[in-house]
Amino acid sequence: MSYKAEIPYGAYWSTPFARWQGSFANLHSIEFAAHVAKAELAKRKIDPKLFDYGVLGFSVPQKHSFYGLPWLAGLIGAGQAGGPTLMQACATGVRSLLAAAQEIEVGMASVALAINCDRTSNGPHLFYPNPKGPGGTGDSENWVMDSFNCDPLGPHAMLQTAENVAKKHGIGTPEQHELVLRREAQYRMALDNDSAFLKRFMTLPFEVPAPNYKKAAGSIAGDEGISQSTAEGLAKLKPVMPGGCVTFGGQTHPADGNAAIIVTSRDKARELSADPKIAVRLHGFGLARVPVAFMPEATVPAAQRALDQAGKMIADMKAIKTHNPFAVNDLYFAKQTGCDLNGMNNFGCSLVWGHPQAPMGTRAIIELIEELALKGGGWGLFTGCAAGDTAMSVVLEVCDAK
Repeated sequence: MSYKAEIPYGAYWSTPFARWQGSFANLHSIEFAAHVAKAELAKRKIDPKLFDYGVLGFSVPQKHSFYGLPWLAGLIGAGQAGGPTLMQACATGVRSLLAAAQEIEVGMASVALAINCDRTSNGPHLFYPNPKGPGGTGDSENWVMDSFNCDPLGPHAMLQTAENVAKKHGIGTPEQHELVLRREAQYRMALDNDSAFLKRFMTLPFEVPAPNYKKAAGSIAGDEGISQSTAEGLAKLKPVMPGGCVTFGGQTHPADGNAAIIVTSRDKARELSADPKIAVRLHGFGLARVPVAFMPEATVPAAQRALDQAGKMIADMKAIKTHNPFAVNDLYFAKQTGCDLNGMNNFGCSLVWGHPQAPMGTRAIIELIEELALKGGGWGLFTGCAAGDTAMSVVLEVCDAK
């Protein structure tokens, strides 16, 4: 199918991603996202008063985040816009894009902002009162660390899901490490010519604001904390879990950052586009869930549902991006779909630039659009798993506006 909603070409942005406890560690994620959005909208000469709907996605709460999207909208000068705050772990990027597209589709909005942010650094430590507990004591959790390490349906750590899929499908450590080297090489393509690819959607060098947003605290040239692996170095690593096959080198790192995409009608997309001759059209979305503790498998049925809705096959995709918290994800996906393992994820992916959950999928979708634009147009797929053994996918097309 073809959605009424379109993404105006160039009407999107992402910060660099910084490894947790790095340059963004003390920035309130929602205030930081608003700070960046104001600057990026001004850069594109897009008036925030145009927005009549917004979607905010995050997976790690911050102080005052109860006020969600309306708060962020007010901070960027779009106080007239309302909308939901969504949380679907690493599928939040696709979910927020779908929510924006649906609002356009049914005529309830004309210009929507889907904006996602997260700060895994310095995550909240929560206390849950229990007056009936011994001595009135309650329960507590460390939001980030405990969520990584315990799916309560198991209970099990997220890493266990990769181990389960690797064991079931015969995926070993050497092939995971080989893929890591390939993905890091693909990311370096984005750094060629003074990071020309990244500068298509990212302001670089990036000025890091002070926590009060009144001055700059420093500057970073691009993504911060990227690993530079070698075959020899990876070979020395032992699996994280006893008896397992996934090493620290075969998985991503937590990170901080934000990203956003504007969604509107076809006619309005021409007005807001950086190049009115280019259209970015949405054709399919997919959601899937697999059995408990097999999270990486969910990417395949989610992708198939998005492809079915779009009326396309995997072979029709000129570019494919995935969320790959583990190298196992891509190895499994390629085996199941027959797609080119080495041709996926050109210019970067979450395995390399990190895992800030909510904005991760948004950035991947932006990179998918830009890769297709460089190739002269075509169809593209993004798919990514999320906590709870789920996944979401989107199929889009970059083409001549007609």
